[in-house]
Amino acid sequence: MTLPGFAFRYRLRVRWSEVDPQGVVFNARYLDYGDLGITEYWRAVNFRGEGGAGAMDFHVAHAEVDYRKPIKPDELIDIWCRTERFGNSSMTVLMELHGAGTAGDDLRAEIREVQVFVDLDTHTPRPIPDAVKACFAAFDAQPAPILRGDAG
Repeated sequence: MTLPGFAFRYRLRVRWSEVDPQGVVFNARYLDYGDLGITEYWRAVNFRGEGGAGAMDFHVAHAEVDYRKPIKPDELIDIWCRTERFGNSSMTVLMELHGAGTAGDDLRAEIREVQVFVDLDTHTPRPIPDAVKACFAAFDAQPAPILRGDAG
């Protein structure tokens, strides 16, 4: 299954420890899922790798979650990731959580994070290099998505 506009998917299985007494994934865990998704997305883009930008550090400046439908224990969830926009020193990443293998009609949540590129010594924003922006743009434009994570 592919999701139009997304070139990366990470699949995970919900663990019992992520569920609250109501039998659904605890709301704070969605940001854990977002962190996992963005980490694997960035790994796939490989913007820091050979010939890339090298070490780069980002801080989360803003995170929001729109909950659509509960996620239950032992479900497989697909986290689809893409970069929505770049600013001078920031980037906004959209992550959509769907039931695994669905055709986009089982949206569970949308997570948006604004990540700011920073100098770790001063914790001040730095401009994101144009080569890094181009790397993300090229990755997100590829026709066949990269699929990673738990196969079941």
